[in-house]
Amino acid sequence: MNRPQYPIFIPTKGRAATPYTIRALEAIGVPFHAVVQPHEHDAYASVLRDPSSIIVLPESIDGLVPTRNWIWDYAQDVLKTPYFWTLDDNIKKFYRFQDNMKYTMTSGIFLKIIEDFSSRYTNMIISGMNYAMFCPRKFKSPPYILNTRVYSNMLIKTDAPYRNRGIYNDDTDLCLQILKDGHCVIQFNCFLADKLATMTVKGGNTDIYQDDGRLLMAQELQRRHPDVVKITRKWNRWQHSVDYRPFRANRPILRPGVIIPTEPNNYGMVLRKKGERINSALPEDGAAC
Repeated sequence: MNRPQYPIFIPTKGRAATPYTIRALEAIGVPFHAVVQPHEHDAYASVLRDPSSIIVLPESIDGLVPTRNWIWDYAQDVLKTPYFWTLDDNIKKFYRFQDNMKYTMTSGIFLKIIEDFSSRYTNMIISGMNYAMFCPRKFKSPPYILNTRVYSNMLIKTDAPYRNRGIYNDDTDLCLQILKDGHCVIQFNCFLADKLATMTVKGGNTDIYQDDGRLLMAQELQRRHPDVVKITRKWNRWQHSVDYRPFRANRPILRPGVIIPTEPNNYGMVLRKKGERINSALPEDGAAC
């Protein structure tokens, strides 16, 4: 019960020495596939607890966007799974966010909860968690937000007729493709991903965002979606700004036969003091709850 139902893929490059997401999932006992380039197999095999979880890309596949599309095809054509996860490789841990407190998750039940919620709906194409940095304690946040961005951690409906494209921020473009077709995406705040900021860890896509990379990123997205994307300056750097208001009318369509429970289901989650047994959530600061 405390594990996700669908396969998890971590496309990773140049980060065998800093395998944050790999360590985060290993720590909570969640199986995954690390998707690597052929020449990096041995480096990752030396740091993974289970080297058999590595999937080696074909020689012809290079770059994050082609890798993400290869994973999508692999999930659809080989695994034939209705949903699959892709997680960026720079996530340190995962939180339960409740009453404006962040509690460190010590099992993978949060992934199963997201799966169960999302699979209720026929047109919920992408689901994922907000970043922990975007849910500070001093502001109230709803449990989830419909039809906005989902970055870096995605549960994807495999048979959806989309693919990643471009070079920069393909996840934003993918969400916009889906929303413009009238479908839905969902960003969860009740569970959060503690992702390191872009360009703070060597490897991955860091190089493409150097110099004028962030401006090129914003320009690429604006060319594809000029109706909802503007280029702005945030945090002393170039950034795109997306207006998601036109998609507020997109509504989730419940699958036939699905009955929404009237009582809360906590999936066995409990709060425990730091250091107690797993299958619980530990307070971020270690205090008793």
